[in-house]
This record gives sequence, C-alpha cells and structure tokens, in this order.
Amino acid sequence: MSKKIVTTVMIVMALTVSAVIPLGTGCSLITDQSTTESDLDVALLEEVWDIIREEYVEPDKLDVETLIQGAVKGMVEALDDPYSVYMDPDDYELFTSDLAGEFEGIGAHVGERDGQITIIAPIPGTPADEAGLEPGDVIVGVDGESTVGWSVQDAVNVIRGPGGTPVRLLILREGDTELLEIEIIRAEIEVPSIYLEMRGDIAHIIIAQFTERTSEELSTALDVVANQEATGVILDLRNNPGGLLSAVVAVASRFLDEGIVVSVVDNKGNKTDSPVEDGGQVIELPIVVLVNEYSASGSEVLAGALQDYDRAVVAGDITFGKGSVNILRPLSGDSGLYITIARWYTPGGRLIEGEGIEPDFEIDPEEVDPVEWALDYLENHM
Repeated sequence: MSKKIVTTVMIVMALTVSAVIPLGTGCSLITDQSTTESDLDVALLEEVWDIIREEYVEPDKLDVETLIQGAVKGMVEALDDPYSVYMDPDDYELFTSDLAGEFEGIGAHVGERDGQITIIAPIPGTPADEAGLEPGDVIVGVDGESTVGWSVQDAVNVIRGPGGTPVRLLILREGDTELLEIEIIRAEIEVPSIYLEMRGDIAHIIIAQFTERTSEELSTALDVVANQEATGVILDLRNNPGGLLSAVVAVASRFLDEGIVVSVVDNKGNKTDSPVEDGGQVIELPIVVLVNEYSASGSEVLAGALQDYDRAVVAGDITFGKGSVNILRPLSGDSGLYITIARWYTPGGRLIEGEGIEPDFEIDPEEVDPVEWALDYLENHM
C-alpha cells in the first residue's frame, strides 16, 4: 500500500521497528564520547534484550514479535502525542478500511479531548446515530471496562467488531451528571462522505469526512447543483473529523481557481504548499461554510482556505484545533505507523493546531438553527 497523508482525529500511531532490536547480538557498554545519542539509544535496547533473553525466569514464554511490538509501542507512547500511534496488523487493517469508507462497527468517529475518549460525530444512518449518540459524548466505559488511560486506538479496537454483535457503552453526556448505558448492535458500515439536499435554490452539501470516495461523490453532487440552477451553497463541515489530504485538496479545488489550499511546516522548518488542482470545473456560487467545535483536521484546512481567500463566509463555533500532519507508513508484518510529522498552516499563515478556525459569525445552535441562518444569509447577500 502506498503511503497516505491523513488529517483525521480518529486514530493515531508512531515509529519504525527496523534496527531497533538487532536480535542475537552481544551487548557492551558504550563509553566513547564520540558515540552518537542514537547509538546509545540502540545500545540500551540491545542491553535490555540480552538481559531478558539470558535471564528471564520463563524463557519459553518469550515471544520476540510481541516484545518488539511492545518496544515500538512504548517509544510512540513516550512521544506524548495523541495523534501518533503504532498499529499492529489488526489495527492497521481497521484504519485502512476507514479511509476506503467501509468497515464493521457502530459508525461513530471518536477522538481524545481533555484526556477522555469523546464522540466527535455519529455517522448518519448508522447504529451509533440510531442509538442516540451525540457529538461530545464521553465514553467512560465499554462492556463494563473503564476507558481511563485508553488511547483512541484502544477505544476503536474494543468498540469495533463483527456485524450483529452487541457492545455496551457507558456515556457521560455534556451537561449531565448521570451516566447513560447504551447497547448498540454493530453492523457493516458503508460511509458516504457527501450528502446533498436542495433547500429551494440553495444547495446544502454535508461533507461528513474526507475519504477516497469524496472527490467523485462531490462531482456527482455538483452536477445536481448545476442542473437545479442553484444560486448558493451551504458547505456543512460540522462534526467532520477530517480524512485524506488529497480529498481535502480536491474539494477545495472545486471552489478555488488558484492559490494554495494549505501549507505544511515540518520539524526542520521546511515549508511545503499544497496548491489548488487544475482540471475540475470551479463553482463560483456564494458559499457559507458551517463549522462547530467538532469540525477537525481536514475540515479546518478547507474552512481556513476558503476563509483566507474570502471565498466563503464561515459561521458557527471555533473549530477543534487539530492541525497535525500525520503520515501512514506500512511496516513489516502488515503493521503500520501513523506519526505526526508536521503542522498545518492556512494560506494566510494561521496555525491550526491548538488554535482552530475562528468563524466570521458565531452561532449558538441552541438559539438559532445554523442551516436556517445560512439560508437567510445567502438569500440576503447574493
């Protein structure tokens, strides 16, 4: 599988395993002052391995593959980065199925917020949605087991499972003090990323996430928009957790005719721009972009780009603030590494990580329906 750059809140991973523990080698303490820090780190791992191999009381229980995975997992966790994680083969398969837009589970995007496993958004029409899960719900337990100390990947691993099987979630809802227990029957989840509804002559386009299907689905939706002779577009990114950068750029390129979509700055200070793509027909209709506190990652990239170019008005609440660039690298043994390698910046130079995108107009959804607000705005500013 070729590497993919991902902008999602759902899952995380980290570090390669090659040359970490050279098996069967002796170990000697290194005192040469010219030895690099990297050499010393590898020597320490070799030393620990040799001691375990020679002295552990139950040598027949030593599983080299498990020990290597444990060492790699520990290194990644020591980064203290919620978006970097090592994936064993099962985790890796689950993650890549997300990007393809289909999997078996309950149908909800989850993330980590304030150290808690949090529902970013249930996917419309899935068991999670039908069971009443809401954005902001904190998962405090799964099948009777506390989630304290869990990573996002831990939660995904346990909550997912074969279609037709149940999972019990213990939920703390925002503003409540009593816990809710919700049983959900897992199912095969096929995830459309684009939903279109015509509201008179205004097109309401919901982008649920950015997957391999998004560009094609958007093209189909925009054909309908053109045939219906729409006069404006509501681009709804609320509860969108992100996805593939390539899909984000493809979507932005349908609304921008030139410029860059996002800038990436790596750990050496190198800046790389992702430009608008040529080829697709550019939609020139007025746009309102709807966001909320659970619009994350790729959705923040898109909203920030359209806002910086004054191509759209952004309305709602300040976004999640997940501006890390994560790269998915396949490893040996069908495992994978998902690691933070850089930060996103909007075309205007705004940092997304920890900051989010501030809307042009703040909307309290408890007082005003955001879609109705957008309809009214477009009808009065076209």
